[in-house]
Amino acid sequence: MNLVLSALAALQAPVIMMSQNRSEARDRLRGENDYKINLKAELEIRHLHEKLDHLLRRQYNRLFELQQIQIELLEELGQKRRGTSNIPTP
Repeated sequence: MNLVLSALAALQAPVIMMSQNRSEARDRLRGENDYKINLKAELEIRHLHEKLDHLLRRQYNRLFELQQIQIELLEELGQKRRGTSNIPTP
């Protein structure tokens, strides 16, 4: 009985080792694929951040231009009111 169990263990050991090697190889490939996917996702996120930064800069520039136009219009209005009004302004 002991001899049979020893022989069985001797036959099973290489089969188990081969299956473990295969699963390790699959795990390694899965890990490499996960790394590549994560890297690609990170690059896409960086690209999106750059696009958002560009859009925000354009919006800030446009807002600044609009504020300058509003200031000029307010100054013109103030000059017109001072010119037509007899009430002295402080």
